[in-house]
Amino acid sequence: MKTAKSSMGDSIRRGFQRLGSFFHKRPLDQELDAEMSSHIEMATEENMRRGLPTAEARRRALVRFGGVAQAKEQQRKERGLPWVDVLMQDLRYTLRTFRRDPMFTIVAVLILGLGIGANVAVFSVVNTLLLRPLPFGDPERLVWIAPANANGLSAATYSADAYEDLLVMNQSYADVTGYYAFSTPDNFKLTGHGDAKPVTGIAVAGNFFPMLGVRPELGRSFTKDESIKGGQAVTLLSHAFWMRQLGGDKEIIGKAITLDGRPVTVVGVLPETFDFGAVFAPGSKVDIFTPVWMDDIRMQGNTLTLIGRLKPAVSVAQAQAEAKTLFGKFYWRKTIPQSNNNYTAMPIELKEYVSGKLRRSLIMLWSAVGLILLIVCVNLSNLLLARAASRSKEFALRSALGAGRGRLVRQLLTESMVLAGIGAALGLGLAYAITGYMAHQGSIALPLLSNVRVDGAALTWAMLISVVAAILFGLLPGLKMSSDNLQETLKDSGHGMSAGRAHERLRSALVISELALACVLLVGAGLLLRSFVRVLDVDLGFQPATAAAIKVDYDDGGKTTKRNAIFEEIIRRISAIPGVETAGISDNLPLERNRGWGGPRAKGKDYKSGTVPGAFVYVVTPGYVKAMGMRVRGRDFAWQDDMKGESTVILNEQAAKFVSPEEDIVGKTVLIGNSEVKVIGVVADVHETNVEGKAGEQMYLPAMRDEWGPSGAELVVRTKLPPEQLAGSVMRTLKELNPNQPAVEFRPIQQIVDHAVSPRRFFVLLVGAFAGLGLVLASLGIYGVISYSVTRRTQEIGIRMALGATPRRVQLGVISKTLGLAAIGIGVGVVASVVVANLMASMLYGTKPTDPATLVAMMGLLAAVAVLAGYLPARRASRINPMVALRND
Repeated sequence: MKTAKSSMGDSIRRGFQRLGSFFHKRPLDQELDAEMSSHIEMATEENMRRGLPTAEARRRALVRFGGVAQAKEQQRKERGLPWVDVLMQDLRYTLRTFRRDPMFTIVAVLILGLGIGANVAVFSVVNTLLLRPLPFGDPERLVWIAPANANGLSAATYSADAYEDLLVMNQSYADVTGYYAFSTPDNFKLTGHGDAKPVTGIAVAGNFFPMLGVRPELGRSFTKDESIKGGQAVTLLSHAFWMRQLGGDKEIIGKAITLDGRPVTVVGVLPETFDFGAVFAPGSKVDIFTPVWMDDIRMQGNTLTLIGRLKPAVSVAQAQAEAKTLFGKFYWRKTIPQSNNNYTAMPIELKEYVSGKLRRSLIMLWSAVGLILLIVCVNLSNLLLARAASRSKEFALRSALGAGRGRLVRQLLTESMVLAGIGAALGLGLAYAITGYMAHQGSIALPLLSNVRVDGAALTWAMLISVVAAILFGLLPGLKMSSDNLQETLKDSGHGMSAGRAHERLRSALVISELALACVLLVGAGLLLRSFVRVLDVDLGFQPATAAAIKVDYDDGGKTTKRNAIFEEIIRRISAIPGVETAGISDNLPLERNRGWGGPRAKGKDYKSGTVPGAFVYVVTPGYVKAMGMRVRGRDFAWQDDMKGESTVILNEQAAKFVSPEEDIVGKTVLIGNSEVKVIGVVADVHETNVEGKAGEQMYLPAMRDEWGPSGAELVVRTKLPPEQLAGSVMRTLKELNPNQPAVEFRPIQQIVDHAVSPRRFFVLLVGAFAGLGLVLASLGIYGVISYSVTRRTQEIGIRMALGATPRRVQLGVISKTLGLAAIGIGVGVVASVVVANLMASMLYGTKPTDPATLVAMMGLLAAVAVLAGYLPARRASRINPMVALRND
């Protein structure tokens, strides 16, 4: 036992000695030099005493001692940490090598920085949207409660009665909360802090924040009494609004701000990490939150979006099974006893609802940026092979001096790792810039985009892909150079000799793989671009160009006659502004907030339960249809229509076909609820929820009647001038009519359309940028291989030209080689592209995965770039002077 302890102690002592010697190498080396010099001097003096001359005596002493350098190296190995010493040697040699070849170093680092930066940026997006949990407490237990494939907000929401029934009757949820789904942007007016300012507010259930696990940064959440009608008017502020409008005043808690002319007490400020819009309403900002009073919305029908927190032992599947029987028992029975509105629900994880629809697109984007990294690795392998060829004599000599294959491979991998490390540092800076830019793109309707950042996971990913990339692009050149025959390498390194055929074939194979990968990227980007163009060509049912909308503030005191007078005067004054063609008002705009009622039915016809589709409802004034550029058959509403006369409606073609598939419905009477309504016009189908989906049934009801009260007012103006030129005139007119009109945004209708298609545009732009980068890298690879080939064949080309070959013939020969590589690469790429395109078929709109126009166009583009990349070396080859080429040999 004592011997074992002693041995262990000796081992530990030797380990510390080795570690100490590593940090004190210079003094120890000096001691070693002094000792060796003393030993050699003593041997020299002994030889001199034997009668040998001084020089011969020293020579024999050195021979007897052995190699001084070898002895030093052996001593260092025994006393120190050999692998650390070797690593430090490799690093120092690598840095000296890079300093001698700065152009190669700069190009390699730039290429790596672009590839790694793009990968880290996209990973940050994927991590935020798909991998990272939602910023709530225990987010995996949160579920979104709504019917499957609901069309429109009214179909995806529930009544106050249904919400209260669910709270009492369910067995799956620890708690259920919700928010009012029909809030509009700028639905409040803040006064008392200078000019009236628009404020966007959301009414939420009293338990909304506690159930999500969100604690206010300052103050508290709502109390139970504040969530009951008649309770104190209170609000919670978003962090951004608190900083922007109130300067981050911490004394605001308990004080009142004036919203819509009434004091509202601020009870709390939410944390900066909570962004309602990022999760529940992508592309929108929310300033304040108020408690929803259920009694106020009870008669409005389906208005609440519901979110549940599962009990610890309950799965989503169990909640779905309960929903099949439980939700069918909910009615509006408390307020409308005769109602038979059965509900359905398909609860899903909240994370799945927020970003599940984007999974395919994000995986495609991640794959695209992965291809970019592969192209980068192939390109760098090609550069390193070319560079290694110029260093072949160096490696041959090192091998002849005793360096083993592993030592050479390790040296090249060290160079690759250093390049990857520097490239990763550059790439991280690029990724920080890209993600910072993305996080501030509020116009893009992507969930959680404002939360995108380079976090610890992204840094880990950067380290991982840097190491993998270094191995990928460094291993092949290392193995190739270390396996070359010493004598053949020395021969190939001689002046004027062409590179080995195997070496050239390997570089050509790498270029072919680059071209194939670039082809896959280009075809994918081309298909997405073609789909996006098809989306932009969709007949929206209205003309967004030269039309703009602005939210109008008005106070009618709940009286229809006063509201009509206000609306008519607004439209009359706005229409008189020079450049305005027409104007009208609607309470909703297409592609934004929407609501649905029971659809129109033919008078005197019986319908089976569930066969009458719901219809999207717009309450509008005269002039709105024309201002939106909608095609109408029949007539528009008129101010002269008597409020108490015959009730009228305008239907879209889809609703008209349902009610009367055989006959023209204009002039006929239909049933809406229990009311008889005359159809005075039919308009084209309008895309009300998204550009790519089909239009549903729509009803346009006159704002002049009591029974169709609007829920807001969006003034739509069609103009001959750019909308921004009219913004000042329109706002001044509205201020003259209502001094309390807040300074809301005058939005072009095209901006609303752009917002609706922004997710597709986002993915198209990113994939297109990656495809362009892949194309540039592939062209650089072609240029490098062909240029290198021309340089190595200078003597051969000179001889051919001396024997009569024309410059044109030399050019054609070089370009034909380029086209040969391009043809093989494009051929392989097209086959792979068809496979990939079929996998992304669900992301295409109006475009087939094998769209011939896209395939031909992308093949032509890649071939053209390849020819251009090969033309420059071909032109240089055709200008070779035969005499100079032969004389230089």
